[in-house]
Amino acid sequence: MNKIIASNHFLKFKKKSPKKLQLEIDNEVKNIINNPEIGELKKGDLKTIRIYKFRYKAQFYLLSYEVKGKTLYLYLVGTHENYYKQLKRYLS
Repeated sequence: MNKIIASNHFLKFKKKSPKKLQLEIDNEVKNIINNPEIGELKKGDLKTIRIYKFRYKAQFYLLSYEVKGKTLYLYLVGTHENYYKQLKRYLS
């Protein structure tokens, strides 16, 4: 990846998170950079978006991203509760 662009929602969630979760998010982003197809490709109106699931302290988190050319777009990170509703609202 030549460029990484993170949305304000992504940055806001990360900033408000505990330091250890912030480090975990950074590690997971590195995993995505190393293997951009690691996330599950969604269907329907989210067909270009990939969702990467990771676990932190017995809680699953979802990280949505998209790769366009050599640019990685990080859209949203959070728990599963209302995640897809928030993602659709953000992308529309």
